[in-house]
Amino acid sequence: MGQNAFGQPVRRKEDHSLLTGRGRFVDDHRPEGLLHAWMVRSPHAHARIRSIDAAQALAVDGVAAVLTGADLAADGVGGIPCTYQPPWPAGTGPSRPNVLPAWPALARDTVRYVGDGVAMVLAGTAEQAREAAELVAIDWEPLPAAVDPVAALAPDAPLVHAGTADNICFVWETGNGPATDAAFAAAHRVVTLDVVNNRIVVAAMETRGAVGEWIDGRYVLTTASQMPHQLKEQLASDVLHVPEEAIRVVVRDVGGGFGIKNSLYPEQILVLWAARRLGRPVKWIGDRADAFLTDAHARDNRTRGELALDADGRFLALRVTTTANIGAYIANKGLLSPTLNAPALVGAYATPAIHLRVTGAFTHTVPTDVYRGAGRPEAVYLVERLVDVAAAELGVDRIDLRRRNVIRPAEIPYRTPIWLTYDAGDFEENLNVAMPLVDWAGFEARRAAAAARGRLRGIGLSFYVERCAGASHEDATLEVGADGRVTVLVGTMANGQGHVTAYAQIVAEMLGLPIAAVDVLQGDTDRVKHGQGTGGSRSLVMGGSAVHGATRTVIEKAKTIASHLLETAEADIEFREGVFSIVGTDRRIGFRDVAAAAHDPARLPPGMAPGLDADHRFQVPGYTYPNGCHVAEVEIDRETGKPEVVGYTVVHDFGRVLNPLMLGGQVHGGVAQGLGQALLEHTVYDPDSGQLLSGSFMDYCIPRADDVPEFRLHVREDPAPANPLGVKGAGEAGCAGAPPAIVNAVVDALKPFGVRHVDMPLTPERLWRTIHGRH
Repeated sequence: MGQNAFGQPVRRKEDHSLLTGRGRFVDDHRPEGLLHAWMVRSPHAHARIRSIDAAQALAVDGVAAVLTGADLAADGVGGIPCTYQPPWPAGTGPSRPNVLPAWPALARDTVRYVGDGVAMVLAGTAEQAREAAELVAIDWEPLPAAVDPVAALAPDAPLVHAGTADNICFVWETGNGPATDAAFAAAHRVVTLDVVNNRIVVAAMETRGAVGEWIDGRYVLTTASQMPHQLKEQLASDVLHVPEEAIRVVVRDVGGGFGIKNSLYPEQILVLWAARRLGRPVKWIGDRADAFLTDAHARDNRTRGELALDADGRFLALRVTTTANIGAYIANKGLLSPTLNAPALVGAYATPAIHLRVTGAFTHTVPTDVYRGAGRPEAVYLVERLVDVAAAELGVDRIDLRRRNVIRPAEIPYRTPIWLTYDAGDFEENLNVAMPLVDWAGFEARRAAAAARGRLRGIGLSFYVERCAGASHEDATLEVGADGRVTVLVGTMANGQGHVTAYAQIVAEMLGLPIAAVDVLQGDTDRVKHGQGTGGSRSLVMGGSAVHGATRTVIEKAKTIASHLLETAEADIEFREGVFSIVGTDRRIGFRDVAAAAHDPARLPPGMAPGLDADHRFQVPGYTYPNGCHVAEVEIDRETGKPEVVGYTVVHDFGRVLNPLMLGGQVHGGVAQGLGQALLEHTVYDPDSGQLLSGSFMDYCIPRADDVPEFRLHVREDPAPANPLGVKGAGEAGCAGAPPAIVNAVVDALKPFGVRHVDMPLTPERLWRTIHGRH
């Protein structure tokens, strides 16, 4: 087995440039003649704009222009499109279409959340632009605001969009309503639980930014994005109304995405528009305060789950009703999380009937969008909390209840009640592996020891099953130089996951090259002609399979040339570890020598075109289903309510593992973010004014190193049949399993107080109040 082979912990080749300060981020792009932009934003959650006076701002030294929504409209520039909307369910609810309000890049008449952009100031330096922005005088007429999604649906709630009947954006349902109702009618026991999935600020390390240029009659956008080709398509068709070839999007290094950098934002539109209008490059870099106010937030659902069980504790049906906070406008994929990933409600359980109904509510808050897991963590959290509550109310062991209802290997392929067919997985085996790893049987002794120290100890677990990387395609191109060096062009976009290493590892192993001889290019829509981008744990499955296919084509081309050079039939040639040889002889030629011959027409077979370059489009035949079991152990200080995660074990099935070192990093990072939501993070708006009260790291707590425990990770490999690599998505798994495992552990620790449920985040104050009966 070579050092780059599947399963080897190859260190990330991109890290050297990042760790030595040689990364290239948006702010590192400084074209000549650059103007800097700063946004004038609304201080009100809801207000009319009576007038805008930019005279004082324009008098500031270095200011080139102050542009408003009126200027934008006069130039015919479009706003943010909604790229996904669920259909209204036939025969249910009011007979009306989904409400799809226009989201202009700059507000003209009315602002609808604190941070809504009103004007853009452009100057020679960022400091000049920021100073001038303070001098733009706006006459406001404040209006009432609605920030809570349930309250926003009340008949007397302030309307987010004038002229609508209410604040309902959409109503959507899936599953089998009649079958679910029948199962509930026949149930021996029904367990109900209301949960809040708290609103999250994503807080990527690199804040959002964009540089717009007008070069030789084309728009060029340099930005941080997970989906550069999608940005290009939207800018062309919905915003600037030009052919796609008139736009180039360039993405270099990205300092974290997690879903919020999937989408098009107003500032990306504005810098391109201003660059053409003023004839100079325009840069906007948001600061951290701007990020809190204007980056898409995530989660923010209110959900009721109802589980019907028979007399033997077997699940009969699951009924779910959700109110999802959409925010003031619909982000690109803002309607996806509460709807499209509903199949995660199935989880690992053989529940015969499921029905979900979702109402999307407009509020005077920043729009919500996809974030690591995009609806799957929300579904997993509800189900795994509901199972624990059901076990407690039925008086049965929570492990036993899961075993009674888990989908068995003999039932695979398993047709779920929501859309999907699981094609691989042994979900109970994850539990079987986890139990001895965490010494579940010995937990009560640890609980007693903690009690002796004045601490409350609990243990919790969660199953999870995701569906990733389906119903789409991805393209890859391999360019092979005469020296045998390979450049991979692929349509996904790295934002910290290690794509450069992963793709290079696939090519290096297949071609028998050093990993240093493989370069990877992503994120330039002029060089990479097609791409679906990165999201939904799809990159290794889709991009990796496309790279694998292109590499196989390179090998077949090279094999033809090698047989010509070795003067033998192609059927007699074998390729192993970078060498073509005639079977049964010592006659051979290396891949690099073949690559050199491929660029010399005199050495090629008759009629063969020079070069070894190859393209491949991978069309996935089905989803992959990564699955696992998380077990968390916590202790709570009885006097202060402070929780501490003292143990965390993950058993995962990700199919074949390409690089365990990078896989471990992905899982650890996901668990850390899930821990953050469970224990620390919460976005708070003032219910009356709509002001963001958690607008900085002084008020919004993300996990630090001392909040995150040591992880025990055990990986099971059950290859995915839906792709040639046998891999399953891994990027979002930690985020899905962590919140329910941690909350289940905390509730277990609070058993002496008769606590049934506590909503996230489980802050020390909330737990102290719970312990002391002051909920």
